Amino acid sequence: MKKNIKLIAVTGPTATGKTSLAVKFAKKFNGEIISLDSRQLYRGMDIGSGKDLAEYGDIPYHLIDIAHPNEIVDLSQVIRKIQQAIDDISSRNKTIFLCGGTALYLESLLKRRILTPEEPDNELRAELDKLDLEELTALITNEYPEAWTELNADDRLNPLRIKRKIEHAMKAPLQKNSPAPVEWQDFEILTLGVYLPRSAVRENIRLRLDARFKTGMINEIQQLHDKENVSWEKLERFGLEYREISLYLQGKCTEDEMKTELLNKIRQFAKRQDIFSVKSNVKISRSIGSMPEKMPLRKELPLLKNFCKIFLCRLRHSNSPI
Repeated sequence: MKKNIKLIAVTGPTATGKTSLAVKFAKKFNGEIISLDSRQLYRGMDIGSGKDLAEYGDIPYHLIDIAHPNEIVDLSQVIRKIQQAIDDISSRNKTIFLCGGTALYLESLLKRRILTPEEPDNELRAELDKLDLEELTALITNEYPEAWTELNADDRLNPLRIKRKIEHAMKAPLQKNSPAPVEWQDFEILTLGVYLPRSAVRENIRLRLDARFKTGMINEIQQLHDKENVSWEKLERFGLEYREISLYLQGKCTEDEMKTELLNKIRQFAKRQDIFSVKSNVKISRSIGSMPEKMPLRKELPLLKNFCKIFLCRLRHSNSPI
């Protein structure tokens, strides 16, 4: 009989300090981190996707740098890789932390979604029905860019067409390869949501974007095209930083125009992340409302101790505050 596994998920909109918080917890509680970010899957997409690998230090991480940008990694593949990482970490008696802003990954994990090609996923359809056209467009362009390119101009204005395309994209690898269903472990998830006032998030986005430009984000995307043979069209499909900077590198806009448009798009994306988290019914066990790097975290420890006995064992041998 498989043991019950405890998972701690750190989620929330972009630029709220999720990685910093997850790393602090992982260091304190002998943990490893599974990334729930759709763009951090790809090698070479470091600055633009905000991997911040130096921040991890010696904390092991999973689902980062697992594919070339020219490969297609869809939701069903990600779910299976998450399960494999959970099995691996738990076999070594380490604490498992999930961290990232791709709410669809976390929501699929919470609901133990098993995708099969034979029949419609009525639960998925009900969740997609809660999203309006703008939210559906953001979802398909960020998670299934290849599917988006297959829609014509009229279909892109048709919510029903977009919903069915998302459903088909999720099931495509199952129809092609027919892998065995995921055998979910018995697990519980404590979900910590990092949320800040929208004004603070907007300012954090501006500061972070400026820092990424200074550390070479434009050159990173140029190198993906020149040395890794990632086409401009493919880079544009990754959205946000990769789309806007690719357009600039092709001479389709000025640098100032690119930076202004990119800042606005990221701020809009952060707002949509809030909306999708609410509409997809991702339940937050505890909402944290200050920046993790400024947070002593003592308020969160009782919640974690009550959730996972391993924390109690660790705390008995450690008197140092986080």
